[in-house]
Amino acid sequence: MQFRPGGFRPFAPAWPVSAWTGRRVPLGEVFPEAGGEDAPAAVLSPDDDHARVAALDAFLLAHGPAPDPTAAQAVELVDLIRSDRTVRKVSWLAAASGLSARSLQRLFADHVGVGPKWVILRYRIHEALERAEEAGAPDWAGLAAELGYSDQAHLVRDFTATIGLPPTAYARAVSVP
Repeated sequence: MQFRPGGFRPFAPAWPVSAWTGRRVPLGEVFPEAGGEDAPAAVLSPDDDHARVAALDAFLLAHGPAPDPTAAQAVELVDLIRSDRTVRKVSWLAAASGLSARSLQRLFADHVGVGPKWVILRYRIHEALERAEEAGAPDWAGLAAELGYSDQAHLVRDFTATIGLPPTAYARAVSVP
């Protein structure tokens, strides 16, 4: 199961989500009041995906979520980054949100698990992926400039680190029928 960025924090408000980023965390660590070792079995024991999702929904609803207006703000800001492709810098997002860059970093660490710069870069890579799939072989230097990169090499480096293939190899792979 995945949550929208910023969506899990209301279920476990005592912890910043960044404490779990990149980790598999035992259910009892997140919800110590959940009954220890038996709680994961109740969620994972159903045989099919729909039953497991229903069990997880029931479990989570029994443990919250606690109302958290800052979680809603984090979700809104991530949605802004996703939908407004002109968002290229944390400073612009800070000005648009009325928060300082540092407050924005804390908000994202607590509610999203990664910093706002990481989220912005991730959505820029998503846009590069879309362009590669649409056009086959876009003008990578032009796309890098359009996405706010200082040069093509920075786009290639971020793309390769995220996707595992250089952009030209990815474009070739998706254009093969």
